[in-house]
Amino acid sequence: MTSQLSAKSIGRVSGRIAMILMAFGALTLGALTLGALTLGSALAGTREVPVSREQITLSFAPLARQASPAVVNIYAKSVVTERRATSPLFDDPFFRRFFGDLVPGTPRKRQHQSLGSGVILDPAGLIVTNEHVIKDAQTIKVVLADRREFDAKVLVADDRTDLAVLQIDPGKTDLPFIEMRNSDELEVGDLVLAIGNPFGVGQTVTSGIVSALARTAGGITDYSFFIQTDAAINPGNSGGALISMDGRLIGINTAIYSGKGAGGGSVGIGFAIPSNMVRTVVDSARGGKVVRPWLGASGQSVTSDLAEQFGLDRPIGVVVNEVYPGGPADRAGLRVGDLITAFDEREVVDAQALHYRIGTWPIGQPATMSVLRRGKQMQLKSDMQAPPSVPQPSVADLTGQHPLEGARVANLSPAFAIEQGFDDMSMGVVVLGVHSRGAAATVGFRRGDVFLAINQTQIDGVETLKRIMAKPATSWQVSIKRGDRVLKSVFQN
Repeated sequence: MTSQLSAKSIGRVSGRIAMILMAFGALTLGALTLGALTLGSALAGTREVPVSREQITLSFAPLARQASPAVVNIYAKSVVTERRATSPLFDDPFFRRFFGDLVPGTPRKRQHQSLGSGVILDPAGLIVTNEHVIKDAQTIKVVLADRREFDAKVLVADDRTDLAVLQIDPGKTDLPFIEMRNSDELEVGDLVLAIGNPFGVGQTVTSGIVSALARTAGGITDYSFFIQTDAAINPGNSGGALISMDGRLIGINTAIYSGKGAGGGSVGIGFAIPSNMVRTVVDSARGGKVVRPWLGASGQSVTSDLAEQFGLDRPIGVVVNEVYPGGPADRAGLRVGDLITAFDEREVVDAQALHYRIGTWPIGQPATMSVLRRGKQMQLKSDMQAPPSVPQPSVADLTGQHPLEGARVANLSPAFAIEQGFDDMSMGVVVLGVHSRGAAATVGFRRGDVFLAINQTQIDGVETLKRIMAKPATSWQVSIKRGDRVLKSVFQN
């Protein structure tokens, strides 16, 4: 008996075949994506269609198994002093006798413990984590993935980058470690894994992609040039590893953006410090102090209005506003008004990008800047050096019958200014602090004020300032720089 297919039946069969082919295509596409998860394939740049079931079912397991042993838990203990609200009732000695330190208003010490993660970068026990994880800690304990515990000492803690480098002693045993990768190789859309100890639940691996690069997240560090990822990062992940598909470290997980309804948890917006910045701090830690290269120039990001003035088709680059006399930028020939468009052949989008590029550059290695000057493109080569520490601070406390009595002052050098958190382009004598009962505090001087002139005499150093203030006078004409403003005042003696 023969059967004949109607046109309608043929149409149904054809539709099913089409659906099967579409499903197979989707499976093939999904398998193609999963095929990219093999170690090193992201760098190889070649991808093939899977030809077996084993290839289709590839996972992150080999990558996690390779990297996880080098990610550690960090427990930092510190002692904090708290003071409760006062009450006149508890001023009575009778109550103090029975309640002691529990009396409100009495300082009370409490042990505080912070939890974070860290990454072993050297088989001899060199570990990097976030500075805020170990800040003010009296004791630091590192727990490995295999549950071994070690006491750690701090080699360097750098709050400007929110990075800290620790050292543990593993004895004669080499520890598992993760190699660092050049974070400039990353692209938006690259697959990444985040490994850490969120909420103290134990080591956890999450996956995601690079959501953005060179992301500015204000208030976290002085170098806002973060890798943004949607891999789940939560409290406790701080200091943990962000790794690429070749198993190398590309960032240190540092912060998250959490909406009001997230309760402090992940909403898919996490930030990691790029490995190139990590490398700079780790290399400095071997010498016991973080030292960064210094250009000796400051500027502002190009706005739409400035882009039009420079004849640019879009806002890009940094306009130089100030050049430190005798600094690396000055020696390279950089001038006020120049537009820096690239550093080491890498595009400089804004001032933060330039700040990052300088901060991750090796000291002593020449750097090339692309500069636009009056419509002409040129290349300038700068010898990137550490910020100079001349003149010496010569810290002094001012005394006597004058309006600066009670002020602590010092000479500014670029190195000292950076150390104290001042503008590294400032020169002269700066106020480090004022005694609360001194004349300087009474008349309104503040930390950070820079003396320019007193009684028509330019202030070029602490000794000059002390000599002027030692002379009897009926009045004092004082000129200072406060931020971007110049203030002038007259004080009667």
